[in-house]
Amino acid sequence: MTEINWLKQVQEPKYWLLGIGSGLIALHLTLTSRTNDTDLFGTMLLFWGVVAFLIWERHESLTFESGIFASFFGASLIAFILLKSSSIPSGYDFFIRLSPFLTGVSLALLASGTKGLKQYWQELLILGYTAIPPGLIGVFVDVAKLTAKFSAFILHYLGFEVVRQGVFLILEKGSVEVYHGCSGVNAILQLLGLALVFLLMFPTTTGQKIVVPILAIIIAFVVNAARVALMAVLVSLSQPQAFKYWHEGNGSVVFSMIAVFIFGLFCWFAILKDEPKNKEKQNF
Repeated sequence: MTEINWLKQVQEPKYWLLGIGSGLIALHLTLTSRTNDTDLFGTMLLFWGVVAFLIWERHESLTFESGIFASFFGASLIAFILLKSSSIPSGYDFFIRLSPFLTGVSLALLASGTKGLKQYWQELLILGYTAIPPGLIGVFVDVAKLTAKFSAFILHYLGFEVVRQGVFLILEKGSVEVYHGCSGVNAILQLLGLALVFLLMFPTTTGQKIVVPILAIIIAFVVNAARVALMAVLVSLSQPQAFKYWHEGNGSVVFSMIAVFIFGLFCWFAILKDEPKNKEKQNF
């Protein structure tokens, strides 16, 4: 009898969906790891973990009912994801950012159909955020120039003789150029993503919902500008190995961790300690 019950449970659609979802997540993380982008891999891993947690927390209240059209469309999306993933060479491809959202939509369609998509708005919002290309911010704001200005400001008040020409920081014995990749856009998107996750997972007031994203942008920008200022000093001191470490090596990850740590401290002391009060305000 026990074996028969086990076989019946395995044949339930939700277990098939769990297996398919786990396989697609594993495939996506494998592709992400091949980019050698530690920040991107860490962000994707975190977002998948949060999505899995949110689904598990509500799995008993979710409605699992899909139609023929929704199931066909969801299965077609999965087939597309698998075909596209098999043709991605080692390295970065924009599809790696888009794949989580497509995966989420396909699984939601298979599980609950088009009418049930609204059940997963939080999860789809998180996965959709990963599809934002870093270069999109540069279309509206010249982040590299702003970073160069603020880095020059830091160096000036630390006592260094620095001249800024556009995105170039010129010191006595060397200069650095602030490229778009070093402008802090990736750090800003990463911390904004954490802010989004935080706001979805914890009760907050309207004012806190406005302050948290703004503070995430400021923290990421300032910490990255400090990193750029440090690299300019290292170039001036003729320290190519140290420059490479903080520019391309684990040093860049250290600054990301610093930004996340500062943001986490703010969220804990300014919001989470008052979580019962926030719940009362929301209930009211």
